[in-house]
Amino acid sequence: MWKLGVDVTMLGVEAQTVIGLRLAKIALGGPAAMSEAHLMVSEKVLAAGEAALQIATGKSPGHVVSGYRRKVRANTKRLRKG
Repeated sequence: MWKLGVDVTMLGVEAQTVIGLRLAKIALGGPAAMSEAHLMVSEKVLAAGEAALQIATGKSPGHVVSGYRRKVRANTKRLRKG
């Protein structure tokens, strides 16, 4: 249970980084901002569906949180590149 609490806390911290990077990109405007906004929405819908499927098939909450963290870290890396 301790690990899940730490992972959820880290997810929150890591997500704040992505939020800040996305806001900066969107604030610049232009086609890149529009693409990022669309990507953000589609990612959230897809991630929610994946999480629901994982829980429905017996995966643990820790497994779901780990998947979210992987995606958030990938977004951080992508957004820091450009």
